[in-house]
Amino acid sequence: MRFGIVLFTSDRGITPASAARAAEDAGFDSFYVPEHTHIPVKREAAHPQTGDASLPDDRYMRTLDPWVSLATAASVTERIELATAVALPVEHDPITLAKTIATLDHLSGGRVVLGAGFGWNTDELTDHGVPPKKRRTVLREYLGAMRALWTEEEAAYDGEHVRFGPSWAWPKPTRTVPVLIGAAGTERTFHWIAESADGWITTPGETDITDRLALLRKIWTDAGRAGRPRVVALDFKPDAERLAAWADGGVTDVLYGLPDKSDDEVRAYLGRLSGKLATITGVTPDPEGS
Repeated sequence: MRFGIVLFTSDRGITPASAARAAEDAGFDSFYVPEHTHIPVKREAAHPQTGDASLPDDRYMRTLDPWVSLATAASVTERIELATAVALPVEHDPITLAKTIATLDHLSGGRVVLGAGFGWNTDELTDHGVPPKKRRTVLREYLGAMRALWTEEEAAYDGEHVRFGPSWAWPKPTRTVPVLIGAAGTERTFHWIAESADGWITTPGETDITDRLALLRKIWTDAGRAGRPRVVALDFKPDAERLAAWADGGVTDVLYGLPDKSDDEVRAYLGRLSGKLATITGVTPDPEGS
């Protein structure tokens, strides 16, 4: 099981570049950032955690662009995986987003993972011209179009929401960019993942996931997918019993959140966190990633 860090980026505190470098120095395997282009003040969509229009954190209104953030992180790191938890591809033009991700993957030496969401904030999606009831369909088409651009010498796509003729587009990612879906662990989500993605990112608060992991594996196998899906679990505090259960159930990665505080405070936090994980797992994080 691999351990990573997620920074809820904002225009305060540590920068993504400094946070990623600190995480790499502490031996962590991955660095994730989220995305919101904006938050409509008046909206009908309720936040999944609060159940109403209130937000649990004002960083939703201050979130940095994920791809610019990861580009700055790539420039000061060498091995740590660069990922999103989660990005919202349907809020972008898929052709230009494919170029952005491929460029970052090329310049970082093949370290990019696309963690994508359907988008709980349907009012935000509406401002981008995405019909809320079509957001899963739009995301599937966007991913299909981007994969075509990433893998085909003369790429083309003909869908309901994305359409372009044979086109050249380089650079190509150094390998197939893994796509993980961050959404509640429901049967519907797992069928979507088995059809169109490579793994699952849990939502905050989903900790008792043993039965869900078994369901995901069954749906994955029934869909004819080889191997096992990648599963990234969001955690708050290391717990030996929970981590052991997750590992047995098929969790491949565990993420811990960073405070948006000063560099020194974040580095101290990462030192304490890596020490706790070493005590639980018996493995000291390796800054060299070997």
